Amino acid sequence: MVNDIEKLDLQGIKQVFHNLSYDELLKHEIAKKEGKMTKMGAFSVDTGIFTGRSPKDKYFVKQDPSKKFISWGKINQPITDELFNKLLKTAKKQLSNKDIYIQDAYCGSSLDSRKSVRFVTEVAWQAHFVKNMFIRPNKNELENFKPDFVVYNACKCANKDYKKDGLNSEVFVIFNIEKNVAVIGGTWYGGEMKKGIFSMMNYWLPLSGKMSMHCSANVGKSGDVALFFGLSGTGKTTLSTDSNRKLIGDDEHGWDDNGIFNFEGGCYAKCIKLSKENEPEIYGAIKKDALLENVVINDGVVDFNDSSKTENTRVSYPIEHILNHEPSLKAGHPKNIIFLTADAFGVLPPVAKLTKDQAMYYFLSGYTAKVAGTERGITEPVATFSACFGEPFMPLHPTVYADLLGKKIDKYDVNVYLVNTGWSGGAYGIGKRMSIKATRTCINAILDGSIKKCEFENFEKFNLSIPKKLTGVETKLLNPINTWNNKEDFLKMRDKLAKMFIENFKRYEDVKEGVEFAKAGPKA
Repeated sequence: MVNDIEKLDLQGIKQVFHNLSYDELLKHEIAKKEGKMTKMGAFSVDTGIFTGRSPKDKYFVKQDPSKKFISWGKINQPITDELFNKLLKTAKKQLSNKDIYIQDAYCGSSLDSRKSVRFVTEVAWQAHFVKNMFIRPNKNELENFKPDFVVYNACKCANKDYKKDGLNSEVFVIFNIEKNVAVIGGTWYGGEMKKGIFSMMNYWLPLSGKMSMHCSANVGKSGDVALFFGLSGTGKTTLSTDSNRKLIGDDEHGWDDNGIFNFEGGCYAKCIKLSKENEPEIYGAIKKDALLENVVINDGVVDFNDSSKTENTRVSYPIEHILNHEPSLKAGHPKNIIFLTADAFGVLPPVAKLTKDQAMYYFLSGYTAKVAGTERGITEPVATFSACFGEPFMPLHPTVYADLLGKKIDKYDVNVYLVNTGWSGGAYGIGKRMSIKATRTCINAILDGSIKKCEFENFEKFNLSIPKKLTGVETKLLNPINTWNNKEDFLKMRDKLAKMFIENFKRYEDVKEGVEFAKAGPKA
C-alpha cells in the first residue's frame, strides 16, 4: 500500500512497483532489456545522449517566499509558475496509463534534519539508482511514509516548445519549492535526481541554521571526525578512504546540533581508469546490486579504460558495499576540516593552517586548477573556482554557507587546513605532482594532531601559516619557493595566482559579508 498515491495526480495507473527489492528490480531490468549484466555481478545501463548533468536546463520557480532567498543567475535560473505547471502536466501525462515505479527514501541520516522523498519513474533502473543512493526505509518506516517532496522523473518526454518557452533545450529539471515538487524531462541521467535533492537540502538546511556541504567525511577510532572538501581531481575520495577510519560518506553531508550526518545511503563513484590496485574499495564495491552507467562491456567484461561513450563513466552502490563504513551514517562534530586543492601552478604549499577568516575565504573560493588537454598542445593550467566546493548545487548566496561555516568553526573549535595535492617545483609541465605519500603524511599529521607541535612560518602574499618542518615530509617541499630552480619565476607565478583569487572573489563583494571575507585572502 502506497500512502497518498492519489496526490500524485496520475491517470490510469496500471501496476505500481513500490520499493522493490534489489532482486525484483534486477528481474524488471532484465525483462525490459534496460541494460546488460556484467561478470562482476553488477547491472549496467546506458543513460543515452546525456552522460552527465544538464546545468543549463535547471530552473527554480520564481515565487514568494523562496524568491527572496535564492541567489538568481546562471546557476539558479528562474522559471514562471505557469511554465512549470505546463511541463508538470507534460510529465504527468507521460507517467500516466502505464506501470510505474515508486521509490520512497530518506535524505539525511539525522532524524532532526532528514527529508522524506518520493521518486516516481517508469524506468526500473532509475528506481534502482534511487535505492542505491538514498537512505532506504525499513518496513515499519515505509508503512508510515509521508513524502515531504516528490520527484516526477519523466525522462522519456521532452519539451518540444522550448524555444517558444524561452528555455535552453528540450531538457527540463525544475524545482517548485512552495509545492515541494521537482519534475525532470528529456534526460535519463540518474545524477539529476541525486544532485537535485542535494540542491534542495542546500536550500532547506541553511535557512534553519544547519550546514549543508559538498564533502566527504570519516571518523577515527576515538570518535574524531574529519571533513574533506575538494573539487574533482583533488583526491577527495582517495584521501577520505582510510583503513584506520570509518567512512561516514563520500559526497554530501549536513551539520546540525547533533553533529555530522550523511545525506545519502550510497556512493556514486567515477569509473574511468578504475583498477583493483589503485582503488580497491571502489572496485570491490562493484558487485551484485551495484549499477554501472555508460561503461563499455565486452562479453560481460567491463573495460574501465574505454572512454568512447564518456569520460564520466559511473557506478552507484549502497554504502554497505564499503566494508569500513560507519553504519549509522553519522558522527559527532568535526575536529578537523581539510580543503583539498590540486594547484597546477605549483604555488600553494602542501599544507597550511587556516584562521577562521581564511577558512571562510578559501571555502568561498573553492579553488583548484585543471590541466588543459595536451592534445591541443596547451600546457598552461586553467584555474577553477567553485563557491563552497559545489557551486552548481547552492541555491542561496554563497556567503550564507560561508557565514554558517564560520559560526560552526567558532562554536566547536574546529581546526581548518588547506592541503595542496597538485604540483611542486614548478607549474604543470615543469614541476612534479605532489606524491601521494607526502600528501598522506600531511593528512595523517592533521588527523593525529602532531602538526600542532610544528613551528610555523608565514607564506608571503597569501599570508598562510606553513610548518617549517614536518616529520616524514622533505623540508624543502613545505615552502614552495624552495622547490623552484628559478625564484623569480616562482614570485611571478605566485603573484599571477594571487591576482586570480582576488579577481574571482570580487563576485562575492556584492554583499557586505563578502567584502569582509575578502580581507582574509591574498593581497594585491
